[in-house]
Amino acid sequence: MTDDVLIVGAGPTGLTLALDLARRGVAVRIVDKSPAHLRTSRAKGPNPRSLEILADLGVADEVLAAGSAPLPMRVYRDHRPVAETDPWADAAPTPAARFDRPWLLAQWRLEEILRARLAGHGVRVELGREVVGLAEGAGGHHVDVTFAEGRAERTRYVVGCDGAHSPVRKLLGITFEGTTAEDQVMVSGDVELDHEELGRDRWHQWFDADGAVMLCPIPGTRTGWWFQAGPERDADGRPLAPTLDGFRRLFTRHTGLPGRHLTRAELLSTYRVNVRMADRYRVGRVLLAGDAAHVHAIAGGLGMNTGIQDAFNLGWKLGQVLAGQADAGLLDTYEEERLPVAAWTLDLTSDRLRATLEAIREPGGNLGSAMTPETAGLGIGYRWSSLADTGAGAGANAEAATAAGTDAATEADTATSAPHPGDRAPDAPCRDAATGERTHLYGTFAGPHATALGFGPGSAAVLREVAATYGEGPGVRACRVYAAHEDHGTAEPGSLIDDQGHAAAAYGIGAGGSGLVVVRPDHHVGIVAPAGDPGSVREYLRRLHGVPGMVDAVR
Repeated sequence: MTDDVLIVGAGPTGLTLALDLARRGVAVRIVDKSPAHLRTSRAKGPNPRSLEILADLGVADEVLAAGSAPLPMRVYRDHRPVAETDPWADAAPTPAARFDRPWLLAQWRLEEILRARLAGHGVRVELGREVVGLAEGAGGHHVDVTFAEGRAERTRYVVGCDGAHSPVRKLLGITFEGTTAEDQVMVSGDVELDHEELGRDRWHQWFDADGAVMLCPIPGTRTGWWFQAGPERDADGRPLAPTLDGFRRLFTRHTGLPGRHLTRAELLSTYRVNVRMADRYRVGRVLLAGDAAHVHAIAGGLGMNTGIQDAFNLGWKLGQVLAGQADAGLLDTYEEERLPVAAWTLDLTSDRLRATLEAIREPGGNLGSAMTPETAGLGIGYRWSSLADTGAGAGANAEAATAAGTDAATEADTATSAPHPGDRAPDAPCRDAATGERTHLYGTFAGPHATALGFGPGSAAVLREVAATYGEGPGVRACRVYAAHEDHGTAEPGSLIDDQGHAAAAYGIGAGGSGLVVVRPDHHVGIVAPAGDPGSVREYLRRLHGVPGMVDAVR
C-alpha cells in the first residue's frame, strides 16, 4: 500500500500540514526522529494570521483558552525599573481582522492541541522514526523512503518539516545559503521562579551595558517562566553553555535578586542568529516547509508562524493534486508564492533585530521594537502569483519579487480599495440569512474548500452554476452575500446578510452594486469579477479543480 503523503517532522509546521490534509481525506502519516514529544522552549505563540489558520482548522478556541494575551513589558536598568510599555495597547479587532495581536502560548502546548485534533482524524505521530534515504520510484509515481532501522516504505509525496538541520533537505542536495552571526548569541530555557515580587502580569526585561535577562511567564503554569539572556563567557570571550548555576548567576547579576529563587532550569539551549534560505522548495515529489526551508532572526516572532503559513499554503494544493482535481503543476505555485515571502521575512526580521539591538542600548528600550504591523502576518499576499488572476502577465514578476526580497509580499498593507487577486481576503461580520445569528465571512471560508462570494442580484445565476457543479463535494462553496436592504426570503442555505455593510466595503462593492469574488482555500483572493462575467469564474475554478465543464444552470 502506498500512502499519499509522508510528513517528516512533528513540530507546528508538520502538524498543521498533517491536520489540513487529514481533514481532506488524504492518507497522511507524520513521523519524527525524537523518541518522545519534546517540550522545547522555542516560539512564544501564534500571530494574528496564524490564529486565523488555527481557527480554520478548528483549534483556535482551545489555543486562546490555553494561552494569554501578550503582556506589557517592564524594563529595568541597573536593577531598577525605568520604563513600562504595552506594544499592543492600541490594537483592536477590525471588521476585516478579528485577531488584533499575537497570543502567548508555549510551542509544546500548541503541539499538544494540534496532535489531539489530528488524532481525531485517526492520525498519530510515529516517534523514533528517522528518515535516512529518499529515492524516486520507478516511473516517478512515488517516493521510496528508507528509515534508520532499515525499513523501506513507499509514499506518493514527502514533505520535510524537519527543522533548520533538515535531513530531508540534505538528502535532496538543496543548498541553504546564508550567514550565521557567531557574535549574536542568546541562551534560553524554561525555569521555575518562586519570587513573588516579579508579577506574572508583566514581561520583565533587564538590559544593562554588559548583558541582559528577559523573563516572561509561561501561560498555563503557576511558576514557569521563559528565560532568555546574553550568555556567560569564558576568559577568551567564548560563550559558555547554559546551566542552572549559570542562569542563577545571570539572574542575580542583572536583577539584583538572589539566584536561589530560580529553582529549576530545563530545555536549555544556545541560540545564534542564522539567516538562511533554501534555493528550492520542491524536488519532484519531495517538498520543504518551515525551518527546513528558511531560518531567520527571532525578532518579531515569525519563525513558527511562517512555517504554519507555509503548511496552509501547501495543504490545499497537495489535496487538489491527490484528489485528481489539479495536475502536479499546481505544486509549483507553492514555491512561487512562499519563497518570495521567506526572502521578505529574512529581510524584515534582520531589520527588526537591528532596531531592537539599537533600542535596548538606551535605558527604557525594549523588545517592543521588534513588533510592527508587518509581523502580524495579515498583509502577506501573492499578487505576483500565477494563481492571482489579473489577466495577461500574471506571475511574470515572481522572479523580480524574489530577487528584491519582495516588498510585493505585503502589498495588501497599503491597499486602499478592494483586495487584489493574491491578497489575503478580508473578513467581515455578517448574519446568517437562515437563522439571523451573527457570523462572519471567515466562518464561511473555513474548511477544505474554495468559496465563491456573490454580491448583488446579478451574481445569483453564477452562484447557482457553481453550486450545481460543485455542490456534491467539498471543492467550492457558493455564498450569496445580501445587502441589508435586499429581500432574502428565498435565500439559499449558507447565504449571509451584510447587515452593517462591512463585507461590501471590504470587497469594493459600492451601494447597490454587484460582483463576484473567488477565495482560495487558504483565504487568499483568486479572482475578482463583475457579476455578469461567469466565464472568468468558470475558468478560474477549472484551473483550481480541473472541471472540464460546468452544468448549464444559468437560464
